[in-house]
Amino acid sequence: MKTLTLPAARHAHGTVKLPGSKSISNRTLLLAALAQGNTEIHELLASDDTQRMLEALDTLGVKLEQTGTHQWQVEGTGGQFPVKQAKLFLGNAGTAFRPLTAALALSQGDYELSGIARMHERPIGDLVDTLNAAGAAIEYLQNPGFPPLLIRPAQLDTSQALRVRGDVSSQFLTALLMALPLTGQEARIEVVGELISKPYIEITLNLMRRFGIEVLRHGWNAFTIPAGSTYKSPGVVQVEGDASSASYFLAAGAIGHGPVKVEGVGRNSIQGDVRFVEALELMGATVSTGDNWIEVRSTPGKLRALDLDCNHIPDAAMTLAILALFAESPSTLRNIASWRVKETDRLTAMATELRKVGAIIEEGSDYLRITPPPELAPNAQIDTYDDHRMAMCFSLVALGGVPIVINDPNCVAKTFPDYFERFAMLLQA
Repeated sequence: MKTLTLPAARHAHGTVKLPGSKSISNRTLLLAALAQGNTEIHELLASDDTQRMLEALDTLGVKLEQTGTHQWQVEGTGGQFPVKQAKLFLGNAGTAFRPLTAALALSQGDYELSGIARMHERPIGDLVDTLNAAGAAIEYLQNPGFPPLLIRPAQLDTSQALRVRGDVSSQFLTALLMALPLTGQEARIEVVGELISKPYIEITLNLMRRFGIEVLRHGWNAFTIPAGSTYKSPGVVQVEGDASSASYFLAAGAIGHGPVKVEGVGRNSIQGDVRFVEALELMGATVSTGDNWIEVRSTPGKLRALDLDCNHIPDAAMTLAILALFAESPSTLRNIASWRVKETDRLTAMATELRKVGAIIEEGSDYLRITPPPELAPNAQIDTYDDHRMAMCFSLVALGGVPIVINDPNCVAKTFPDYFERFAMLLQA
């Protein structure tokens, strides 16, 4: 197995231009494919997850052309994929697998969707059950409730509300919202239980609006898609820098005193993870923002501890778990049960690896309590579980003045292939 040793550092300083947001990139690709007209997408993320979506759309007959390093032209299909029989491999890309499942259920074709072994362990039953209850014809090819899936032609009846659980993954609701306009009928979605990760639904609604569909939101409990809704290309879409990826560099500015500036995301971001900076301010860091940039610095000394409900920043909350190592007293991160159904069981993985660097950890069903050690353990061997965010998070430990060994560092290719090169440019002894 390949490893990467990051040298001990004490300070971080510099500027980073962020790669495009994965959440925005894959949503935009699918909406552009379903729309009437052609869409030019600028700053599309180049990563494993977006590559899986591009490959899938190409297989489905969507005409795609790369016109620049991070620029693509997508010829819309007007809601009908030309290819009606296909096998799609989607890796571990939840932002491709879940929305495509719903869209293909309405596409009058025969489709087989599969991924890597971990994707086959990530639940999709709540989405499939909702679609099948409305008339879709989706079958499980292995274990009930999980991919791989077989999708056959069917007609959906939206005269009754579609009900979906909101407490497992917001991607199920996103998938329904993006697909149901293809029926041409009015459709109402009712959320059962608490809706987690609401900011990701905000991204979905914002992008649907850009493509001409205004979803009526009734609190966070129900959503109505008007009859006759059709996607129409806005012409050009500029993908924001990834706010989740920004969290590692902004955290480096807080731990290593900065200033560290990220470009590509700012105060007007449509991404919920931009609120990570509020947690940094609670911990004592100084944050400055512009329309397209954020900068963080701090004064020497320990950070303040946190006790925070992290439902609004589920991905960036992982970065807070590392920041807690540099706090003056124990921190508690709450409402993070969704970590368990991500690329790995992130709650258990984070608890296990934090103990390796010396922290005392209390792991609950939906919370993590982190007591920082007097001194970080040097040369800890961090397992990454084929999870990009585990690798990127633990790189920050090097700023505690200790070397850290990252196992399987190439897992960052999922969203940020050159992360470690960018990170290393900030580090100073």
